[in-house]
This record gives sequence, C-alpha cells and structure tokens, in this order.
Amino acid sequence: MAPIRICYQSYVDYENGATYWDHLRAHLADIVDEGTEVEVIGITPFDSYAHPLMEYRCAREMIAHAIRAERDGFDAFIVGHFQDAGLYEARSAVDIPVVALGEATMLYSCQLGQQSGIVTINPRFIPWFHHQIGKYGLRERVTGVHAMTFEPGQILAGFDSDANFEEVKRLFAEQAKPLVARGCDVLIPGGGIPMLLFAKEHNHNVDGAPIINGIPIVTKMAEMAVKLRRLTGLHVSRTSDYVQPPPEVIEEFLTHPKGL
Repeated sequence: MAPIRICYQSYVDYENGATYWDHLRAHLADIVDEGTEVEVIGITPFDSYAHPLMEYRCAREMIAHAIRAERDGFDAFIVGHFQDAGLYEARSAVDIPVVALGEATMLYSCQLGQQSGIVTINPRFIPWFHHQIGKYGLRERVTGVHAMTFEPGQILAGFDSDANFEEVKRLFAEQAKPLVARGCDVLIPGGGIPMLLFAKEHNHNVDGAPIINGIPIVTKMAEMAVKLRRLTGLHVSRTSDYVQPPPEVIEEFLTHPKGL
C-alpha cells in the first residue's frame, strides 16, 4: 500500500510548546505503521485560555488548515485537541478523512468499559464537554466530567520536571477517584497534553479504572480511515451534517478571515 501522509493539528505552536511538540513527534513516530508520515502543525496565537471564545477562534484556524492540508496532498487530518471545536465543519469542507482526539477517544472508551469519566484541565471546559458528549450521543456512556485547575499553557510545565509531572498525576487522581466511586470504569484525560504526559506510565489506572491515551487511538483511526477509503471507497456521509459547500463558499471562508 502507498505511503500515508497525516497532518496532525496541535493547538499550541512550537514557540510556546517546544517540549510538548518534541515529545509528541517522538510519540507519533513510535505509534505509526511503517510508511506513515505525520506532520505536526500548530496554531498561533496558541490556545492559552480555557474558554469557548478561544475554542471558536482556534476552530476557524483548524478548518482552514484542514482545507490547506488536503490541497497539499495529505491523506488525512487529525484534530489533536480534545474539545474538537470545528470538527463537523472541517469534515464538510474536505474530502480527506478528518478524525478528532475527543470523539475518537470517547468512542474507543466504550469498548473498554460501560461508563467513562473525563478529567479535564480546567472547570471552564466542563460545560463544553457535556455539550460535546451530547452531540456524540454518548450521555449514557460518558457519564461524568471533573476538572483540575490549569490553563492550557500552564499544564505544559508537567514536561519540565518529575516534580511537576507528579503534581499533575496527583491532581488528576484526586478528581478521578470520585468518578470511579460513582461507577466510571474508564478514565479519559481531557486533553492531548495530559494524555501525552501520562503516556510513559505503564498500566496507568486509578482504583482499577484504566486511564487511556487517545493519541495512539486517533492516529490509528486516521490510518484506518485512509486504508478503508483506499480499499473500499468508504467516505464520510454527504447527506446531513457533512454536506459539502460549493467551492466558492470555501474560498470565501479562506479569504475573509477577519471578524472586524
């Protein structure tokens, strides 16, 4: 089978998350099949504050990047940001597979247990995640969302020292234990940064509930989507949420980026 090129959209840029990017690139290189190439791209200004307005601004950039990735010959596009803002719009705009960290992780968690719980990095993300869970039709399967208290940029310090890492791990467990006590049998770190932080932990769990790293999941789903499309022609539906706009609408979107 021909090589696969995947564009991986991070919501931080290299200038503000160099250590994270270096770890992410190494992790992705360990994950992918032989012949798969993953290129990490960022967003500038990066996602530095937990708020829906920030998600909206970054989503617009992500959608534009997905369109450009398709035009540059990539075979798939990964939204490497758990909030998945702009996912449906990106799928409607391109023909290459678009897979997203939050959706892929939640769907896969349903194969590991009956109820999953999310521990996000900031309480302001909790309402967003509940909307996200509802949009994916998973209210009976993803049943709890708790939060630590970090801004997106702050949690990057977990890569800088063992002490910082252990503090993130402790705070995560502090929020995860009540979820497990209420019946959540799978735990999801609500973000690519904590997922990557915990990737070095073998059989990581809280009170027996596994903590899953969604980065390998979303990457393998992207590879699978490309392979299935090549083998069978399987394509995203164009009948409802992902109806594709005419080319002039896409061009207008790309050429009129400013709100004011």
